[in-house]
Amino acid sequence: MTAYDDLMAFQRDTEALAQVAGRLGWDQETVMPRGAAPQRAEEMAAMESVLHARRIDPRIADWLAQIEPAALDAVGQANLRHIKRDFDRATRVPADLAARIARVTSAAQGTWAEARAADDFAAFAPTLKEVIALKREEGAALAEGRGIGIYDAMLEDYEPGTTAADLEAMFGALRPKLSELRAAVREAEAPPVLEGAFDEAAQMTLTAKLARRFGYDLATGRIDKAVHPFSSGSGLDVRITTRTNALDPFNCFYSTVHEVGHAAYEQGIDSAYLLTPLGRGVSMGVHESQSRIYENQIGRSRAFTGWLFGEMTAVYGDFGVPDAGTFYRIVNRVSDGFIRTEADELQYNLHVLLRFDLERALMSGDLQVDGLQAAWNDRFEADFGYPVDRPSNGVLQDVHWSVGLLGYFPTYSLGNVYAGCLHEALREAVPDLDEALARGDTSAATGWLRENVQKHGGLYEPRKVITRACGKPPTEAPLLTYLENKFTELYGI
Repeated sequence: MTAYDDLMAFQRDTEALAQVAGRLGWDQETVMPRGAAPQRAEEMAAMESVLHARRIDPRIADWLAQIEPAALDAVGQANLRHIKRDFDRATRVPADLAARIARVTSAAQGTWAEARAADDFAAFAPTLKEVIALKREEGAALAEGRGIGIYDAMLEDYEPGTTAADLEAMFGALRPKLSELRAAVREAEAPPVLEGAFDEAAQMTLTAKLARRFGYDLATGRIDKAVHPFSSGSGLDVRITTRTNALDPFNCFYSTVHEVGHAAYEQGIDSAYLLTPLGRGVSMGVHESQSRIYENQIGRSRAFTGWLFGEMTAVYGDFGVPDAGTFYRIVNRVSDGFIRTEADELQYNLHVLLRFDLERALMSGDLQVDGLQAAWNDRFEADFGYPVDRPSNGVLQDVHWSVGLLGYFPTYSLGNVYAGCLHEALREAVPDLDEALARGDTSAATGWLRENVQKHGGLYEPRKVITRACGKPPTEAPLLTYLENKFTELYGI
């Protein structure tokens, strides 16, 4: 065997073990008994120790030194790029630090959940301080000698090739225009709200139908319930979760469609890349572009909501909405609210930008955990015009910081920007798309996305994926145009 063959055989086992570790996380969020949390923390730490040892195995350096990249095809070169980048990053982080982070963040997840349920930020603050300190230590190790900041080093885990300065410029262009459009919408007459109770078992039946409509393959996937909807896994074992609320069926339906976007990306990757570095989504920004375009530009379109109105009528009978046009306005209603995951398209990015600024300040040391709740509440009231009523609606609402995902939040808005670009290109490529969506047929849209984005997995760098699909580099302009056109028409402003 060649050095490349040896390297890829070794990498395949590492990828398989990483999938097992991911399954432990899925289990923790769905069916693990609460009392198992301390043991699970040790299990996760042990698995991370094994994975870290493999990721820094000195044989990787030997194999890389023996391989001549020019002798490889495009797939081989891409595999090499990922392996080298991961090896360089892993060797910068001491094994004991990697294990400590895994152990602390696994336990912190349970502490966060209890504090959130009790609306008690003070109960979570000591644990969050420990997480932030560990992540700063990790970031410093990753940034050392490279002329980059700690936060830029953390971003590389989620969106390679993107810096905080890039995001600050893009988000700086988004925020004032979103705020201006939001102010105009709030002055206009609002659509009605959905009222009544909607059987939760029926929600799960319809949500499974929605998942299939968006191309989710239940032969290699499953749907479960969790407090916080998420997607995990790749290749032949992909899993999503959703949640139900009798008074808000849209939460279930659109959480499902969102997570199906993530899952469909993983299921759509070329099967030849299974258990290789190319066999998973290339970045969280590109991943989020799939979930957001599924959920919003497709799932909340006038055409598709017309079909969904018919489906809800078939399940629930007359549920108080007179026609498909009113239903479309209700689905896209801009409403006051605290929760990022429940926010409408127009306001969602304002929630993300708040988190982006706060976590950068946490990582730089400009903001300490003791001042985080007050900083959150001040920024929220400045952006949204009303105060946070309790921690579970504010600083405690998201799981991300408890599990150490610093640098993750901005990829949500970056994904929205990418989705805006992809939607513009999709509409040009499939001009009669709405005719199919009105029948509940998303295959033209999801097929285009699979062919132009999903099948490539990690073959290309993130921005190149979007540039290739759209024929031009990504900018925030298509997203802003889409939102302005949609909400100006919907609200008559």
